[in-house]
Amino acid sequence: MTEQLKKTPLFNTYEAMGAKVIDFSGWALPVQFSSIKEEHIAVRENVGMFDVSHMGEIFVSGKDATAFLNYVLTNDVTKATATKAQYTILCNEHGGTIDDLVLYKLGEEEYLLVVNAGNTEIDYEWFVKQANDYTVSIDNRSNDFGQLAIQGPNAVDIVSELTDESIDDMKLFEFIRHVKIDGKDVLLSKSGYTGEDGFEIYCRAKDTVELWDKFIELGVEPCGLGARDTLRLEAGLPLHGQDLSEEITPIEAGVGFAVKVNKESDFIGKDKLAEQKENGPKVKSVGLELLERGIARTDYTVLSENGEEIGFVTSGTKSPLTDKSIAVALINSELAQVDKEVIVQVRKKEVRAKIVKKPFHK
Repeated sequence: MTEQLKKTPLFNTYEAMGAKVIDFSGWALPVQFSSIKEEHIAVRENVGMFDVSHMGEIFVSGKDATAFLNYVLTNDVTKATATKAQYTILCNEHGGTIDDLVLYKLGEEEYLLVVNAGNTEIDYEWFVKQANDYTVSIDNRSNDFGQLAIQGPNAVDIVSELTDESIDDMKLFEFIRHVKIDGKDVLLSKSGYTGEDGFEIYCRAKDTVELWDKFIELGVEPCGLGARDTLRLEAGLPLHGQDLSEEITPIEAGVGFAVKVNKESDFIGKDKLAEQKENGPKVKSVGLELLERGIARTDYTVLSENGEEIGFVTSGTKSPLTDKSIAVALINSELAQVDKEVIVQVRKKEVRAKIVKKPFHK
């Protein structure tokens, strides 16, 4: 099975550790090492580590790099700094989400874009297609990098053991270039996809295994995609391909904070997104907590109390933290009020649920 799949520098390492490996967006990646619940709780209560080397790294540079990125991305790139990363959205002409990504400003006209693994080629081709009127260089260097995510309330203490830099006071989305972690030159970002404190470490591909092994030595729990998904869902963080898609705008998905319709630059999708910001979207993302037995899976229908179809589930799971069945759904905005009861069609059974605030784990 894994022969045809892409592999990160850590593939042999986690195979040797007995991880259960699956096909994820064309990559052979570990879904779990021990159990999803154990790994999930380790991140919530202590510290865990994820191999996220499958994520894409696209570099954009040249005299028009800022102007170009401000045209293709929804956030205001002129506000990015050399120490603060920026969450942003790549939209199509209709405001639909091609991808959500993180932007790092590396120099005056030099940027690193970290994109979702399954979208790396799609994003790269979109950037190239839009760049005709700009003097920019667009370089997909994903194979040059490994990436580890160290997540949990004890992440700062663990990473501090391996660096001489002062990292205790780093705030969310702050980053440091050319910091040494266990002697390896990395980009260290105070970010993650779990709702916990932690870091994402961008290193040279050849250094990934040594860094992984060092963190394992220090007692960090290895974690797979299963826990990554339950953690991000508890934290109310969207997953592209489910909660965000080319048919779902960032406003509808609840990440409108990354859409700056008042920035000076025009940008792709602006008309639709500005209209939704002004008038409100017709549908919006809400949290659901099931009140009866069952798990709300992606694409399950959501009904009003009267049995009228009002939307669908975009993500759902059983929370390892609370043991409750939770979900995110895209529903009619007029009915999207906290504590309102709705019905989720779980196979042939109608299951009562109520709308709750996100995130689920706080």
